Amino acid sequence: MAQPTSIPKGTRDFGTLEMMRRNYIFETIKSVFKKYGYSPIETPAMENLSTLLGKYGDEGDKLLFKILNSGNFSKNVNADDLGEENLNKLSSKISDKGLRYDLTVPFARFVVQHRNEIQFPFKRYQIQAVWRADRPQKGRYREFYQCDVDVIGSDSMLNEFELMQIIDEVFDKLDIAVVLKINNRKILEGIAEVVGAPDKFMEITIAIDKIDKIGLENVCKELKDNGLSDEAINKLIPILENKRNSSETIEFLESLLQNSEAGLKGIEEIKSIFDYLKISPLDTEVELDISLARGLNYYTGAIFEVKAKDVEIGSILGGGRYDNLTGIFGLKDVSGVGISFGADRIYDVLASLDKFPETINSPVEVLFVNFGSEEEKLAIKLGKKLREDGVSCEIYPDNAKLDKQFKYANNKNINFVVIIGANEIKNETVSIKNMKTGEQKSVAVEKFNTTIFK
Repeated sequence: MAQPTSIPKGTRDFGTLEMMRRNYIFETIKSVFKKYGYSPIETPAMENLSTLLGKYGDEGDKLLFKILNSGNFSKNVNADDLGEENLNKLSSKISDKGLRYDLTVPFARFVVQHRNEIQFPFKRYQIQAVWRADRPQKGRYREFYQCDVDVIGSDSMLNEFELMQIIDEVFDKLDIAVVLKINNRKILEGIAEVVGAPDKFMEITIAIDKIDKIGLENVCKELKDNGLSDEAINKLIPILENKRNSSETIEFLESLLQNSEAGLKGIEEIKSIFDYLKISPLDTEVELDISLARGLNYYTGAIFEVKAKDVEIGSILGGGRYDNLTGIFGLKDVSGVGISFGADRIYDVLASLDKFPETINSPVEVLFVNFGSEEEKLAIKLGKKLREDGVSCEIYPDNAKLDKQFKYANNKNINFVVIIGANEIKNETVSIKNMKTGEQKSVAVEKFNTTIFK
C-alpha cells in the first residue's frame, strides 16, 4: 500500500498560478527597493545557533528550528541530560545550527563578517524564506518569505523617512489601502519609567506587542504574571488606551515624559519624522500608536508596522531602528534601520481583495495549435519570431482535436490561439482567436507580428 504524501503543517506547495502571483509581489517590491539605491544580498538558510540565540528574546528563542548535528548527534549525551529540566543543555549538545528566524540578525552577522568589503552606509535588500516553530493559523506560517530592506552605518532619521516612502510606494503599486503605524522604543522606555517599572521594560514591550491579538485585559494579566505591580498596571492602562490623533499624542507624551531623558529623545525622533512628512506627505495614512511595541529585543528607536484596511489579518510589514545588533558580533557603534514586507500575508490580502492583475494569470500569451508536420513547421518559424520580440508562446506538442487544444488554452488562461490548418497554409495566412472575447480573424503570414496581440 502506497504511503500517503503530505507536507509539514505551516508549510505550503505553490503551483504555477501561485508562483506567478508571488513573483508579481516580489518583483513589485524589488523594483521599489532598487529605485531607492538598495542592492541585493543573500545569506544561508541556516546559521550557527550562537548567531541566532538571545537576539529575539526568550519567546523568540523557543520558536527557532534547530538542526541536529551530522552523524552521531547523540555521542555527547548522557543519562543526566535526558531530564525535562535539562532540555536546554541537551539541545546545545545535539544541535549547533538552526534555520534563520528572520533576515535582520543574519544581515547584522553579514555586515560584521564582511565589514572590510562593504561601503557604509550600506543599503541592502534581501528576499528569502525564514522559519519559525510557531502554531500554524490563518496568516501565520512556519515557513514564509520576508522582503527586507535595511540601511546600516547611519543614524540619520532621513533613513526612517525613506523607508516610509518605500512603504507608501509599494502598497500604492500593489493597490492595497493600508495604515502605517509608528512608535519609538525610547518612548516605551520612558513610559516604563513613568509607571514605576523601568526594570520591566522588556516584559512590558513583549506583552503590549500582543495587544491586537489578545486584548488589553489579557495583556494586563500577562504583565501581572511577570511581576508588574497593580499600581504600575493601573498607570499603564490609560496610556495604552490613548485615542488621540498623532499631533495630540505627541503633546500628550511631551507632558507625560517630561522627566524621562529617553522618552524625550524618542519624542524628538518621532517629531523629526513628522517634519519630513510635512516636506513630502505620503498618500498612506500614518498614525502614531503608543501601543505599538515590536516585541523583538534588538529594536532601540523608531518602530513601524503596517496593517491592511480592508482585510482582517495581522500586520503585513514590520521593522525599526536597531543600534546594538552588530555590537553583539563585535562591531560597535553601527546603527541600522530596516523594514520587512510579509510577502505571504500580502499575497493573502491581494487574493482576498481579488487584486492580482489578470495579466499575471498565465505564463503563456499565445498558443499555436498543432494539426500536423507541415503546419508545425510554420508554427515553429512564427513562434521564434514572437519570442524574439518578447511574447511568450508555445506550440501544442501533439496533433490533437481542436477542442482538446482549445481546452488546454483555456485551462492555462492563454489569451490567444493561432490556428494553422490546410487552408491557412494554402492562403499563406493564419487564424487568430481571442480566447477571452471569442473574436477570430485572419492575418497574412507576412504581416504576422506582436502588434496583433496587443
